[in-house]
Amino acid sequence: MPKSKLKIIHFVLFASFINFLFFYYPFFRFVFTNADYTSLNGIILVSSLIVSALVANAFAFYLFLSLFRAFGKFLLAILFIINSLAIYFINTYSIILDESMIGNVLNTKYDESVSFLSVKLFTYLIVMGIIPSVYIVKIELTNPSWKIFFINTSLTTIFLVALIFANARNWLWVDKNAKELIGLSMPWSYVVNTSRFYIHEHKKNEKEILLPDATIKDDQKSIVVLVIGESARSQNFSLYGYKKNTNPILSKIPNLFHFDATSVATYTTAGVKGILEHSSSDELYEILPNYLYRNNIDVIWRTTNWGEPPVHIKEYHEKNALMASCKGEGCNYDEVLLNGLKEQIRASKKNKILVVLHTSTSHGPTYGKKYPPQFTVFKPVCNSVELGKCSHDELVNAYDNTIVYTDYILSKVIEDLKQFNDYHSTMIFISDHGESLGEKNLYMHGLPLSIAPKEQYAIPFIVWLSDGSRRLKQNKMLSQNHVFHSVLNFLNIQSPIYDEKMNIFSK
Repeated sequence: MPKSKLKIIHFVLFASFINFLFFYYPFFRFVFTNADYTSLNGIILVSSLIVSALVANAFAFYLFLSLFRAFGKFLLAILFIINSLAIYFINTYSIILDESMIGNVLNTKYDESVSFLSVKLFTYLIVMGIIPSVYIVKIELTNPSWKIFFINTSLTTIFLVALIFANARNWLWVDKNAKELIGLSMPWSYVVNTSRFYIHEHKKNEKEILLPDATIKDDQKSIVVLVIGESARSQNFSLYGYKKNTNPILSKIPNLFHFDATSVATYTTAGVKGILEHSSSDELYEILPNYLYRNNIDVIWRTTNWGEPPVHIKEYHEKNALMASCKGEGCNYDEVLLNGLKEQIRASKKNKILVVLHTSTSHGPTYGKKYPPQFTVFKPVCNSVELGKCSHDELVNAYDNTIVYTDYILSKVIEDLKQFNDYHSTMIFISDHGESLGEKNLYMHGLPLSIAPKEQYAIPFIVWLSDGSRRLKQNKMLSQNHVFHSVLNFLNIQSPIYDEKMNIFSK
């Protein structure tokens, strides 16, 4: 059976139409939600965006295929496959593929990525990705002469430029919504933002900027345990007035305080960086554990998560290493972070100790798998990775159970610290960001902070103090940057970059 033969110009118009049909619904849903499409100007805007999407994509495909021939077909097939995966996540979790979301994708490890697998995902992949890709690879195209190529590219360029200037009155609207428009256009969302991500990562990670040297001011034995939560939003903590009792243990512990707080971002890498740096910055300054370790403080980092800036300390322990010496069901969950911790602290020969526990307890979409069965307090729970298939109550129940488990872990940390009678000790719990659970049809996290709902950035900031150690200021709204300066204050470390206004403790 002979292969089909098509002129490139006909093929790219058809491919652009299929691309538009399969992958542009979220783009135009955003446009119709945010533009006045009933006015004459709105009609011009919407019509121009439709034409632009069809023509610009056809133009790009035409360039791929005319210039690169067989490789161009392969590239176009790959783009359709990636488009199918991207549109699945956009449709299922209401995300936008901006630069920060691309960072989340590139920082996702295998254990987390497999939790997203579903029949729906494979359906998207096969129907919208693999089947069109097979056709693209097999189709035989007739290549245009260089004269025809030049004429077609010139005329198309002129047309697109004219269309842009015809919409001069809409430039401000497009500029205002550029992040969302680019983040929802296929394939440019991930092509453009992946490039931007790596450019910015290269610039900021060229060299860590060291902070001024610090001085330890006394010999008082002191321990700070900083617990970095994952996707924990304050509104689901009963400590913050939530109607369901998600904090049955912490609510009964003396010397425990909680404060309203916000995250600097809605994704892990930026949120953890915000917790560990002395001030919000696009630069890569020396983070808290590195700074203290360099200044002769004993620092221990234990993690079941990822996404932190580079940590340069001796005692850095990931989940697999901790599990090797752990026994019991809890070792499969975040309790593994506590395995042997007391013994490690006792073995320290220094008076000042910082312990960082980076948890993963409330990370979706598989909330129901983040805690041992005995913590299934609220039922029924959502067990699907396709969160939209669960009822709102099932989804919230599964998430609330992760908060109950967090409550238990934090109480265990406090009980361990109480055994160090000769130390002043504190536990600080703060989350990297919040989480959407179907409100406004949004799920999980990662929206740009400028448009993110409060659920994705309103976070818990919980502090416990040992008897006779310290008092707390009358703190109101806190930020993640308060952590750095508060830890310096509690350990009585003097530093030129210390900011008393960002310290939560009083004398």
